[in-house]
Amino acid sequence: MVFKRRDRRGWLAWVREMFYPTGGFRRATQYVIHRMRRLPDRPHRIARGVFAGSLIGFLPLPGLQFLGAWGLAWAMRGNVLAALLATFNSNPITTPFFAVGAISLGHWMLGIDTPLTAEAIGDGFGRAGTEIWHNFLAIFGPEHMHWDGLAQFWSDIYLPYFIGALGPGILLSLICYYITIPLVEAYQKARVAKFKERSDKRLALRERLAALALRGADAAKDPVPGTKQGDDDTPPAA
Repeated sequence: MVFKRRDRRGWLAWVREMFYPTGGFRRATQYVIHRMRRLPDRPHRIARGVFAGSLIGFLPLPGLQFLGAWGLAWAMRGNVLAALLATFNSNPITTPFFAVGAISLGHWMLGIDTPLTAEAIGDGFGRAGTEIWHNFLAIFGPEHMHWDGLAQFWSDIYLPYFIGALGPGILLSLICYYITIPLVEAYQKARVAKFKERSDKRLALRERLAALALRGADAAKDPVPGTKQGDDDTPPAA
């Protein structure tokens, strides 16, 4: 198969690449930019897709980023593949810093006085995850569901995160939008010029070969200089 991996990747390698790509983040970023520039679409549609994917990547939508990027790009009539590629801005390197800033901004906007520390954030995520697992098991057992930890996680972390990430996410996505348009336009113009140059070279080569072939055909038709057609160089018999 064309897209089948030569070396089968195990689940440990898959988990590792989720946090750190094999070629590093620089190479992964260059690959995303390269793929985005080569998309066969109008620059404004690609830029709208980049805006949609970038915005969804900043929002706390774990497991739903591809679906959200696709939906927003479709609603904005943007390039869907560009939107999916643009969600790359959400990665284990940038997300923690952006998340802390967004939650802090959300706390300030909502007037929440709960102290925001790395320990408090980790404790909130831990309690929410434990409660989700407990409620899942309660579906098949006699235990009752509990929602206190999830309610606190919603009010103290998730809602402030979402509200605090919305404004900076829109601003940064707009910057990506306006940067994408001239980059894609320049790349597409350079690609068209390169394609035209190659076409002109191929056309010139064909014309040269045709001229050589015509010259050879003319040389084969013309008699040798100094002789007449039908002359015989053999001497007459005695």
